[in-house]
Amino acid sequence: MAEIRTEILVVGGGLGGVAAALTAARLGRTVVLTEPTDWLGGQLTAQAVPPDEHPWIEGPACPPGYADLRRRVRDYYRRNYPLTPEAARDPRLDPGLGIVSRMCHEPRVAAAVIEEMLAPWRASGAITVLTGYEPVAAHTEGDRVEAVTLAGRYDDRRITVHASYVADATELGDLLELAGVEHVIGAEGRDETGEPHAPDTADPLDQQAVSWCFALEHRPGEDHVIDRPDTYDHWLTTTAPFWPGPQLSLTDVVPITLEERTWTLMGADQSAGEHFDLWQFRRVLAREQFVPGAFASDLTVVNWPQIDYWEAPLLGVSAEARQAALAASRDLSLSFLHWLQTEAPRPDGGTGYPGLRPRPDVTGTADGLAKTPYIRESRRIKAEFTVLEQHVGVQARPEGAGSEVFHDSVGLGSYRIDLHPSTTGRTYIDIDSYPFQIPLGALIPVRVDNLLPANKNIGTTHITNGCYRLHPVEWAIGEAVGALAGFCLDRALPPRKVRSDQAQLADYQRLLSRTLGISLAWPEAVRTRTEDR
Repeated sequence: MAEIRTEILVVGGGLGGVAAALTAARLGRTVVLTEPTDWLGGQLTAQAVPPDEHPWIEGPACPPGYADLRRRVRDYYRRNYPLTPEAARDPRLDPGLGIVSRMCHEPRVAAAVIEEMLAPWRASGAITVLTGYEPVAAHTEGDRVEAVTLAGRYDDRRITVHASYVADATELGDLLELAGVEHVIGAEGRDETGEPHAPDTADPLDQQAVSWCFALEHRPGEDHVIDRPDTYDHWLTTTAPFWPGPQLSLTDVVPITLEERTWTLMGADQSAGEHFDLWQFRRVLAREQFVPGAFASDLTVVNWPQIDYWEAPLLGVSAEARQAALAASRDLSLSFLHWLQTEAPRPDGGTGYPGLRPRPDVTGTADGLAKTPYIRESRRIKAEFTVLEQHVGVQARPEGAGSEVFHDSVGLGSYRIDLHPSTTGRTYIDIDSYPFQIPLGALIPVRVDNLLPANKNIGTTHITNGCYRLHPVEWAIGEAVGALAGFCLDRALPPRKVRSDQAQLADYQRLLSRTLGISLAWPEAVRTRTEDR
């Protein structure tokens, strides 16, 4: 078995992992970055989720590395795609004109841009990237993780990486379990946290639905109907406890109000009050942005309510049960695609859109489904400080107070507290939150000295994970973790000492703000308002 030694090991190549690696390298540290798939970028790429962002993402509140990523995506389209002159000149170019974000784009473009960002650091040897590897064992000594063993996902290769600091940037917080790091899964109880929207008591198996996204184009007059999945009849007749009709339909509920609604698949009638349709929702390429004739169709990513898989959790169950749930999630997505192609109601009174064509090239797979499912909720560390609904939720805060001001802020984020239906049959929780800070205390485990969370596994609750789980927040967490590991190596200090020592904390925050350009506080006028969403 091969062995590698490095200063910092980042396990998981999602946005948090990439940000941690780039930041640590910028501070002069050597990094090994691992990823189970062949695409870096996590939810933005391998999970095929266009970015969910806040209204201030174009300003100084944007994490600097994430701003660079967005700029490079736009430049990629300007260099390589036949944009209209108007689109090419637009400083805020939005290739997809999707509703969910101010900049929607293809997953494969983001994957190419991330490779571009890493290229000089890989060439210099500062960052070593190991794709196709996942962690299978953590080697601990007392309160430290000394090494992690990685196994090839598609072969029998094994590598053990020894490191001074380890960042767990996996999608499910895998190292927390492997290394015996104290953590929680599922929902905490209101009797423990006091959160208004928490269940009465804890339920570890109450976990947000996962979604296996896929990419589509539409070619009217053509037939691209996929084979009918074996589980199709199950989903055709299944009615979730939180929905008014079958899973395979265009009728669901508005997450904020829980009122019943029926979607238009494409061709929304604005005169009838339909502001947008499902096709526009997460569209990643809009033909109107490109010269006429360049593309036969828009491209859209299906990350819609109908593919939220809620029947079984991924955590707190056996490996066999987890694999069964993942397989069922894929089957749900394929069943929904088949239903769209064959049975979805059309405005002309007919049924089915056989011209809906999967686009495997967009997702880098054989069938057009994403490489991995969209994971909304992970194992979460038991942290020195846990962010509660009372710190960021509008209903849980005094009127007009804004979010809690954290003395140990290491970055910023903003999003609604947005929880999708859960594996216990609970419906949406979608409530206002204030723009918030990321406290250092939420990145420090209660015991382990050299493992840091760099994804959705920080010290939030089931409730506050709903606003800390989005793309730019994950990047900001990664930046803070990469900088913290570098700072601790420079000063031979454990992370908890940085937080507990006022002088060290001030120096670390100056590193973040002055050297790296990371904003640590919202302007007061922004901190006390909610997003117009």
